Amino acid sequence: MTPTNSVTKRLVTVIALALALSGFLPQALAQDAPALVVDDSTTANDALVQIIVEDPGGFLAADQTLSAPEGATISVLAGDLERPRFMAFDDAGNLLVADMSAGDIYRYPYSNGTVGERETILTGLNRPSNVALFAAESSTYLYVGEEHQISRYLYSIDGPAGDQEIVIPNLPQGGHNTRTVAFGPDGMLYLAVGSSCNICDESDEIRATISRAEPDGSNLEIIAAGLRNPVGLAFQPGTDLLWATVNERDNQGNEIPPDLVTIVSEGANYGWPDCFPAVEGLNEADTCESVEPPTVAIQAHAAPLGLAFLDGTDVPESYSGDLVVALHGSWNRQPPAAPRLLLVEFEDGVPVGATDLVTGWQDESGNRSGRPAGVVVAPDGSMIVSDDASGLLFRVTLPNGGN
Repeated sequence: MTPTNSVTKRLVTVIALALALSGFLPQALAQDAPALVVDDSTTANDALVQIIVEDPGGFLAADQTLSAPEGATISVLAGDLERPRFMAFDDAGNLLVADMSAGDIYRYPYSNGTVGERETILTGLNRPSNVALFAAESSTYLYVGEEHQISRYLYSIDGPAGDQEIVIPNLPQGGHNTRTVAFGPDGMLYLAVGSSCNICDESDEIRATISRAEPDGSNLEIIAAGLRNPVGLAFQPGTDLLWATVNERDNQGNEIPPDLVTIVSEGANYGWPDCFPAVEGLNEADTCESVEPPTVAIQAHAAPLGLAFLDGTDVPESYSGDLVVALHGSWNRQPPAAPRLLLVEFEDGVPVGATDLVTGWQDESGNRSGRPAGVVVAPDGSMIVSDDASGLLFRVTLPNGGN
């Protein structure tokens, strides 16, 4: 089965650059294995228990409960944001937050599970959805993904941001408007840009792709295409593997096609707009045989956004190496796919299953109290989750007893 658009391949230049193998055996295994396919019924987790959300700052209008593993704690870390999206911690443990609707980048001092007074370090930006830090020689730069460009600023942990330097200008605007930057172990900048539409042939070749460039933005090259709306980017610790979340097309049915949480293979095409993701039973046309299979295919219309590997000395051992994905929830599925945190479980570096980790932002009638957007691991091993519907930041600590 294929979408109803013309089966005419887009002319997208995909430059496949050789990337040295890490020597880490699961790298090959994860890429070569068939897609792990799950949906809401298979990720449902009956072991979750209701937990009252702690609210020391008084940001909630009423008591709120969420469901998480027994022994977990959940608290509201900060509030009064407009549309917080992706986040990062600097070397001093400060939390940086991109507020997409406010056009601001905030910095919060973070210590012992609490934050200090918020500081606005950049303002007047065009839909900033992403922040990333990169150290080059003796300088650290703060990178910001705006809808129309990627900029960087000299960064100090306790001072204002430096002057703006635009490193990737003239990005297309409209349509899917997040612009996510991540830095790999190779020291290169990776950039995700979504499509302008649901299903169409794009005129701008950077649409629906992931690219790579030098940190100064030079030598920008597309490395993977056919990704309708890639949003989150994260490198798997101990490997050179880049993972991405991908929002697939709408209006094909409640259960197809699946959204993706996938390794990004250089030179690969993941199918959009001409083919569905390469999951058994979806594509019939011979022209779709070369489509790269996803690593994990999840509930259709779940809208995966941020993702973070649970890594660090203070992460509970039973969760170490697993991947947490923020699912934003559907906008047009019936019944609505619920906002939640999904845990992709790994063994020896390879995904083996997926299960709901934190739920409760949507009731049985489909009413929502929030929508998780970004997730980042704090220096103390907890998770910070941005909710761009309620304007809150949550802190989640996982139990040591396992998942």
